[in-house]
Amino acid sequence: MEHGICLLGLIPVRAEPDDRSEMTTQIIFGECYTVLEKQGIWARIITSYDQYEGWIDKKQIIYISKQFHKVATTNYGISLEKIFPVHSRSRKTKFLIPTGSSFPGIDESIFLINTEEFQFNGRYLPPGHKTEKNTIIAAAKDFLNAPYLWGGRTHMGIDCSGFTQIVYKLIGISIQRDTSQQAEQGETINFLSEAEPGDLLFFDNDEGIIVHTGILMGDNKIIHASGYVRIDNIDHYGIYKKEDKTYTHQLRLIKRIVSD
Repeated sequence: MEHGICLLGLIPVRAEPDDRSEMTTQIIFGECYTVLEKQGIWARIITSYDQYEGWIDKKQIIYISKQFHKVATTNYGISLEKIFPVHSRSRKTKFLIPTGSSFPGIDESIFLINTEEFQFNGRYLPPGHKTEKNTIIAAAKDFLNAPYLWGGRTHMGIDCSGFTQIVYKLIGISIQRDTSQQAEQGETINFLSEAEPGDLLFFDNDEGIIVHTGILMGDNKIIHASGYVRIDNIDHYGIYKKEDKTYTHQLRLIKRIVSD
């Protein structure tokens, strides 16, 4: 079995082996994956972070062998900078990486991948560290006005479940990639009045299928990616968009991923 690691800012993952196929997610710097099969210039992979399958361009693969299990499962630092350079000390070059990038085994800003030595001089969450639940909202607000992008996981474009996943990663908590998967995690909270800031809210369509998620802020507000990352009013019916004077999403489920 072959394994790889993202040593670019991000790698788009597509539903089918075609550049015109929809992007379903992104692998960001430092995240690992396993190659399941190859087809022409494409490789079908499964990510180590959230077990998500899809197709990537083989030209973007950097293979990692002996170090894979350590890099994929060990504690790692997590970038807290929006867009920030990482330096390859080995190649004497630098490139930009997004928030949530992973730094396996980082120690005093230095980490090693394969035989390549990197340095990151920005803010990062140290390996194995989890922050308090009350930091979730600050992390979420840092994404305000980021544009909506199906399959996106960065400030340059993000979808609703990519937003919740990355925000939780920034506090040291791993959750699944898709809205329907996230809705299966955590503790169910029965009433909005019992929910706490940082809880995840889920919304369904007319067929009862969960299609949207966001993060409760408190004071009857929700932050979520809908067109762009925005703050709207929330009540037991759903999300109320003040400027249109209408409900845009119907509340279905409340989940608590992390307790105080």
